[in-house]
Amino acid sequence: MAATRYRCTACGNLTRFDVTTTRRTRAFHHYTLGGELSVEDEEVLDETVEDVTCRWCASGRAVERLDEGDTPPA
Repeated sequence: MAATRYRCTACGNLTRFDVTTTRRTRAFHHYTLGGELSVEDEEVLDETVEDVTCRWCASGRAVERLDEGDTPPA
């Protein structure tokens, strides 16, 4: 999965966001004889982004998703 980039149009932030997601995954759980868990081969089956909030100005309404071809302004 490619990482999604965001931009806050209220303050110009391109780097700090709180992202709330729901994921459905399949993973291999390997327990040692001592009962310690190691999760391996995790595969994301479905992922939904529920909310994105700017960490700088706390705006959620001004955050926009950048498409792959978009380049942030310098």
